[in-house]
Amino acid sequence: MAKTVCKILGVVFLLVGVLGFVKPDLLGAHLTTAHNAVHLVSGALALYLGFAGSLSAARAFCLVFGVVYLALGILGMALGAGADRMWEVGPLHFGQADHGIHILLGVVFLAGGLFTKKP
Repeated sequence: MAKTVCKILGVVFLLVGVLGFVKPDLLGAHLTTAHNAVHLVSGALALYLGFAGSLSAARAFCLVFGVVYLALGILGMALGAGADRMWEVGPLHFGQADHGIHILLGVVFLAGGLFTKKP
């Protein structure tokens, strides 16, 4: 399951990374140049692991990224300010839509890692 999650979310991340340059408010998110770069790098890495990486590497990627995205979403909701729960982490700007998307991604990545048998 981890390799499938990496393949699917790798494509999604690459698409969002490219579309973010054209439509920086895609899905209500705050897609800055730095945010788009993170998506492009994450997507390329996920695709590599999904297609050419080992199952254990794809599983580890899913677990690590699951924890990171889930934490990012929860911390954003908790630490964000104002009506949109804005939270700035260096050059990255996260609002309520970003937090919700990050929580969803965290759950999907974790499921991909947790429901993959150890090789």
